[in-house]
Amino acid sequence: MRKLENSELKRKSITDFKTADKTPLIIILDDIRSLNNIGSVFRTADAFLIEKIFLCGITATPPNKEIHKTALGATDTVQWEYQSDVLNVIEKLKNDGVTVLAIEQVENAIFLNEFEIDLTKKYALIFGNEVFGVSQESIEMCDGCIEIPQLGTKHSLNISVSAGIVIWDLFQKLIQH
Repeated sequence: MRKLENSELKRKSITDFKTADKTPLIIILDDIRSLNNIGSVFRTADAFLIEKIFLCGITATPPNKEIHKTALGATDTVQWEYQSDVLNVIEKLKNDGVTVLAIEQVENAIFLNEFEIDLTKKYALIFGNEVFGVSQESIEMCDGCIEIPQLGTKHSLNISVSAGIVIWDLFQKLIQH
């Protein structure tokens, strides 16, 4: 085996990325305080051709050198929009026919490994504050909640790790069909 050179990775240009067919997933980051987490989610969204990211509440927006450190340019490729009120974003997406799911530990949540994708739907995924999670008001407006099964002593994951796990899982389910 030989490690590939950057020139061999067949990366898309920014123009190619912007015109490429996108994965029908929208990410909503609500009240995310860590600039590194925001940048990491942008980078994951770029890797899987995610349609759009909504940045809500106290979530910082590009351009920002701390976001850029982990995004590594993904803020230039992934479409994003800032909206102060996440509830307005949820309402608009639902009115547009998007299925909105919170990534949170709640009663009757569907475990990620048991979630079945409906190829006729577009999904939006809400990731909440690092300490408080997705707000109860947002959860009440959602079409459902997905929980990442965890078996250890800790019952939470870093937001960027959670986003990576969920995006990868749904991406895999989408491309298998």
